[in-house]
Amino acid sequence: MNLDPLIIQLDTALRTIFAPAQSVRQTPGEGLPEAPLSEEEQRLAAALMRINHCGEICAQGLYQGQGLTARNAEVKQELGQAAREETEHLAWTARRIRELGGRKSFFNPLWYGGSFLIGAAAGALGDRWNLGFLAETERQVEQHLTGHLERLPAHDLRSRAIVDQIRQDEIKHAALAVAHGGASLPAPVRGLMRISARVMTTAAYWV
Repeated sequence: MNLDPLIIQLDTALRTIFAPAQSVRQTPGEGLPEAPLSEEEQRLAAALMRINHCGEICAQGLYQGQGLTARNAEVKQELGQAAREETEHLAWTARRIRELGGRKSFFNPLWYGGSFLIGAAAGALGDRWNLGFLAETERQVEQHLTGHLERLPAHDLRSRAIVDQIRQDEIKHAALAVAHGGASLPAPVRGLMRISARVMTTAAYWV
């Protein structure tokens, strides 16, 4: 029995959850001045960035699970590229959480594990549904990020720059998934995904 794939997946999971993520691209807004935030504004910004960091943990789990069961080599390559960009998002959000004096979610291992299983199941259904699930996930993430841009303090330019760049990347990921043949998911599935996301974001806001 070849245990290498299992070992690789376990190593990836541990690195994603516990090791500092690295970014090739410069952190968006890095050159912008740090705005003076009230205690309430700082707490809000840190909580929203914690949600975004959790979202990136989930994205890593999804991409790893989907990549494990995807059949098409080109699909695997696209998932790998998207996962690398999501790793940069992890680095950006983690850095901003530190700058705001916040902390990451205690539930990150749970978010990753659950997302990995969902991703693997989506991949097992075939590449069209795999890519369709990816596209719908990214669309819903885009909607969440748009809401965060509306809630973040207007003068917190550093946080806003990070969220805006992540949003642009997620739009690109969704478009690529559709371009490669992603199927449109049934309405009940999309609704269930929204409910699951709401549970995660609510929990991550506080814990």
